[in-house]
Amino acid sequence: MNFRTLGRSGLLVSEISYGNWITHGSQVEEDAAVACVNAALDAGITTFDTADVYAGTRAEAVLGRALKGQRREGLEIFTKVYWPAVPSGPDDSVTPGRNDRGLSRKHIMASIDGSLRRLQTDYVDLYQAHRFDYGTPLEETMEAFADVVRAGKAHYIGVSEWRAEELRAAHKLARELHIPLVSNQPQYSMLWRVIEAEVVPASEELGISQIVWSPIAQGVLTGKYLPGQPAPAGSRGSDEPEVISRFMSDEVLTAVQQLKPLAAEAGLTMAQLAVAWVLQNPNVASAIVGATRPEQVHDNVKAAGVKLEESLLKQIDEVLGGLVERDPARTQSPRDIRA
Repeated sequence: MNFRTLGRSGLLVSEISYGNWITHGSQVEEDAAVACVNAALDAGITTFDTADVYAGTRAEAVLGRALKGQRREGLEIFTKVYWPAVPSGPDDSVTPGRNDRGLSRKHIMASIDGSLRRLQTDYVDLYQAHRFDYGTPLEETMEAFADVVRAGKAHYIGVSEWRAEELRAAHKLARELHIPLVSNQPQYSMLWRVIEAEVVPASEELGISQIVWSPIAQGVLTGKYLPGQPAPAGSRGSDEPEVISRFMSDEVLTAVQQLKPLAAEAGLTMAQLAVAWVLQNPNVASAIVGATRPEQVHDNVKAAGVKLEESLLKQIDEVLGGLVERDPARTQSPRDIRA
């Protein structure tokens, strides 16, 4: 495993981090989730990313149990706050309150305590704003984050899916408050490059790294989805088609199939090629991978430290061409989180 510093800080994170969105507490049973976490640890992954909203808080709880007994100083545990994250009962009948969302001081202070309890830890290494909150003054949000850091409940602050201008405004306040804002967590893959035009240049200037999610485009870049054919049973394309619908056109799937010989020539699986591709961007500190089986973890970690030739990168661009989404306006947060 290779390691990179997170932003302009001294915190080292593994190039491949393990995330449990749509897996722990929902898509896989706990025994399988624990097996995947153990596989990640065995492969040298030290960085684990989750969020209070994943699986109605269950993902945090599963990760906490899976990591229990590990040397805490040897791990980097990340979580997030923003969406309503009320623990769901057997009938999902619990209704969130009006303040159980967004980035108000009230919600941040309640959420960090809940996350620490579920994760069974005294602190998280990185506490992230899951989206930008247009209904709360940014000053209030950053002051609350500063208090979380000063209370020792988080060491660093990050954000997720924020625009360049939002990063600049938050960074200015973070400097004034003397707290380390070091990361942004956007979607990024060969097919989804919306951060390249504005977010990455601003982040490089500010000393902020990207921790990217969906580097394999929700599994599409593995090549397992074939044009004109139904998604394989048990896959995300079959069970949760709305999650990856933007990548499931026959045109995109046909182009992805053309990447297979390029991956083979480079001695990589399709998944390894996709993960290695995002790590070629020097502003990316870590690529988040998820798994439903331990062997997926072992496959993905082989992308760490891989250097792709410029000729290969050009071939990938030629294959995908105009199918790549590049519009920076696609980075967005809800305008009506309290509606």
